Amino acid sequence: MPRLLREINDRAALELLLASGPLTRGQIGELTGLSKVTASQTLARLEERGLVEVAGEQAGGRGPNAALYGVISSSAYVAGLDVGPEFVTTAIADIHGDIVSEVHVAPDGHDDPVALVHSAVVKACRSGKVALSKLRAVVIGTPGVVDPRTGDVRFSFDLPGWHEGIHEALARDLRRDVKIENDVNLVAVAERTLGAAREADDFVLLWVGRGIGLGVVLGGRLHRGRSGSAGEIGYLPVPGVPLAEDVRAVPGRLPSLAGGLQSLVSAEAIVELAGAYGFAGGNAAECVAAAVAAGEPGEPLLDEIARRLALGVASVCVVLDPGLVVLAGEVSQAGGAVLTSRIEEAVARICPVRPQVVASEVTGNPVLRGAVIAALEQAREEIFAS
Repeated sequence: MPRLLREINDRAALELLLASGPLTRGQIGELTGLSKVTASQTLARLEERGLVEVAGEQAGGRGPNAALYGVISSSAYVAGLDVGPEFVTTAIADIHGDIVSEVHVAPDGHDDPVALVHSAVVKACRSGKVALSKLRAVVIGTPGVVDPRTGDVRFSFDLPGWHEGIHEALARDLRRDVKIENDVNLVAVAERTLGAAREADDFVLLWVGRGIGLGVVLGGRLHRGRSGSAGEIGYLPVPGVPLAEDVRAVPGRLPSLAGGLQSLVSAEAIVELAGAYGFAGGNAAECVAAAVAAGEPGEPLLDEIARRLALGVASVCVVLDPGLVVLAGEVSQAGGAVLTSRIEEAVARICPVRPQVVASEVTGNPVLRGAVIAALEQAREEIFAS
């Protein structure tokens, strides 16, 4: 029992210092409910483990200044990766979550995921002057379905080289646990920590960019489904559109993405639709941005895009009733509040519940930010439990 109590006290102090920054021994005792003696013993243990150090002084009234204790930034690092068909972006963060390096690596024709990830992580560590051995957690965001039981990518239309066995091979190569996660799920993680869903335990995040995907958070936790396919909303059957067929993952053949909701709101579909309304652009986001900038002449196009997206949102909401829908991705960013308000109205017309539809508030690369957050949670839990 004394050992368990020490572990509980150490964890409470560490969590407090990570959340609140440098504190005095007295403040730690007051905020955790520990006595002065117990707080001193706890800090001594954490200092001995190389996790905490004196970070300054706080002037008081009478008597000497009180020492301020903080978590040592270099005590642990994590790596977050955003892997796509054209690039791999890697960020290294310290235990506080501060980014110390961020690098981009192009595959350049190399389709071996292990070699590509190894190169990206090593390059990022060198850039940040961080030893590879200091990494406590590595989280990789990829498009496609990730099997939660094995940790492997079951299939990815964009990354055909990622297959069964890659998860184990990556862990063996990097000599530490590696977690692969669906990219849209990681965007939902970032949104709940930093963005528009900070106060929401139940919400869905609809990603609309080159592709379409859904992140589902219920009770504050990601819902992946038994096989990891929760949120593959592109396959959703919708009225007036052919069913998506031939979608099974078969060795040597990629599943089809034709049919279903994907055929209505894919990047190609939006560009084609925009052309019919007299708007052109290099990609779907540019077409939507042009419609927004045009004002009244662009409203019919925005109304039609909102109507199409509302089919997917309404289908999810009548089953899950999340209350909040966050729109993310390049198309969503281009549409902003003009598009989200239209989607909310369109959903209300065809759905018995009216969720709030808002634009993402996460800045920068949301997949990368979600990967770093997930890696930090994993690393901190490991430190707390050790």
